[in-house]
Amino acid sequence: MGSLTIGAFARASRLSAKALRRYDELGLLRPARVDTYTGYRYYDETQLERARLVAWLRRIGMPLARIRDVCDLHETDAAAAGRDIRAYWARVEAETAVRRDLATFLVDHLSGDPAGKDVVMSSGPNTPHTASPVPPLAIRYAARSDPGLVREINQDAAYAGPRLLAVADGFGGDGAPASAAAIEALRSLADSGAGSLPSGELLNALAESVEGANRTVNALAGSGTTLTAMMWTGSRLALVHIGDTRAYLSRDGEFFQITHDHSVVRSMIDEGTLSEEEALSHPQRALLLRALDGSDGAARPDLRLHDAQADDRYLLCSDGLFTAVSAEAVREAVVTADGPEPAVRELVELARRAGGPDNIACVVADVVAL
Repeated sequence: MGSLTIGAFARASRLSAKALRRYDELGLLRPARVDTYTGYRYYDETQLERARLVAWLRRIGMPLARIRDVCDLHETDAAAAGRDIRAYWARVEAETAVRRDLATFLVDHLSGDPAGKDVVMSSGPNTPHTASPVPPLAIRYAARSDPGLVREINQDAAYAGPRLLAVADGFGGDGAPASAAAIEALRSLADSGAGSLPSGELLNALAESVEGANRTVNALAGSGTTLTAMMWTGSRLALVHIGDTRAYLSRDGEFFQITHDHSVVRSMIDEGTLSEEEALSHPQRALLLRALDGSDGAARPDLRLHDAQADDRYLLCSDGLFTAVSAEAVREAVVTADGPEPAVRELVELARRAGGPDNIACVVADVVAL
């Protein structure tokens, strides 16, 4: 195959020379050779397919670190790379649906309809984002928290009830009271019947509850907590998330994360300066960019709405699970379990068999048709 200068390769791949130099530095798209004396980069024509894939993925807004993983996967298993792109786009569409739902609420509210318009939007793979009738649904759930095998105190909390699913991971001297306070604030909201509120008002109520929990944590000097929770409304799950606890969704054969970690290493991965593998041993892997720690700036939760479908299975968990157990093992345990209770038992056992280096909290919930 022919050799192309960086300029010729840039034109053929529709990537700028500046982008190619950046991708070389990140290990995303290295040149075939570099001139020893001039430092000039040369590319092989066979690299054009990868370069064009990079360009396409950048156009849909995929972070560089994930693009690298997809391109590497594409070289060995194109179908698996396609599934990864599909899962990424499902998440993008879910986030877009949330903004659309809130925009609809605001338009109706400001147009003189105080109640707003409560639109149910779909948010998973293979589902269009249109309003549609939802059959009667319910959730079945299980929760479990375990101290693990190393820590003396369990600062993780897990809760599952007919209206609320939640996990929280406390830190600092009073981490356990902090995680308990975060979940209790949402339990009070769930018990008040907030699930019947219109979409925009429900998300506002969740945000206010989190602010209240943050004020409570403020009294616990030097301590704080993460929080990932979902409130059941009968057809939707309203998600509130802050920190690095996570929520996953299993739907139509796909299993993907629906939250985004608010951590230093996650931001580095998104920027393309750190790989997923490097993040596991990075010295700053425990540092959070957002959490409930009593401060104003850090207490900014993500708020979203997810349309529920029969046969959905949700997993909420702390980092004591996903940092100890491989993503594939977590997926296998969630997807194959006979129900929520066997699933949480297996997940905790997997983390303990992996050494149980941290506290473990997990909640599994199934959406079932009545």
